[in-house]
Amino acid sequence: MDAAPTQPRSDELAQALAELTRLLLATPDLEHLLNEVARLSTGVISPPAECGITLWEGEEPFTVANSGALAAHVDEQQYALGDGPCLQALRTGRTVSVTDLAREQRWDGYPAHALGYGIRSSLSLPLTTEDVTRGALNLYATVPDAFDESARRRASLFAAHASGVLTLVSRQARQARLSDQLREALASRSVIDQAIGILMDQQHCDAAHAFVLLRDASQHRNKKLSEVAALIVTAVSGSPPVPPRPFNEPH
Repeated sequence: MDAAPTQPRSDELAQALAELTRLLLATPDLEHLLNEVARLSTGVISPPAECGITLWEGEEPFTVANSGALAAHVDEQQYALGDGPCLQALRTGRTVSVTDLAREQRWDGYPAHALGYGIRSSLSLPLTTEDVTRGALNLYATVPDAFDESARRRASLFAAHASGVLTLVSRQARQARLSDQLREALASRSVIDQAIGILMDQQHCDAAHAFVLLRDASQHRNKKLSEVAALIVTAVSGSPPVPPRPFNEPH
């Protein structure tokens, strides 16, 4: 009989995880995706908590998404103080649970600041991508003891799935950067080849000597090789270099 009330929370967790998967497939925008993750995480426990998602921005922590202003304020207080459960989870890669801030002795001035915002308990869970802690999912409640063993278990499962989403999105972003770099390299290679062909015809030389001429001009003018090549092509043809065919990534 006692187990019956927990069933709706299990159902909501399953729904949240399913929605998380749907969002990953349907949402290309990272900011929107993270805000949806924050929104979904608030329903994982009962009563619902507020959520803030912190990621490292260089060497500084930064709240990239939140379910409301309260979570954002509490996160920012920790950044200002340089300590708190969120930062501890980030630094250690371990879950940090706060049962009741009114009795909390850790983190110097943080408990008083959080109590000022009405926070009584919290749960900070590390977000790990490729075995490295990249951020933390922070749940804040206005009642003490909001995160019992069952709630921590559900939140941990949700955070693990959120970490998986973050890993995939990071890989997609990295792949997109590599694709852009490849497109840029192909464009540069194309214009350089066009300029070499022009120099071979003008100077009656082979490709190796034409490249030396192009390189010397690049060094003399203190411009990139591709920029000098583009000037040569434009001067001869009267129009900018013809770009290469679009690069299609293999599927």
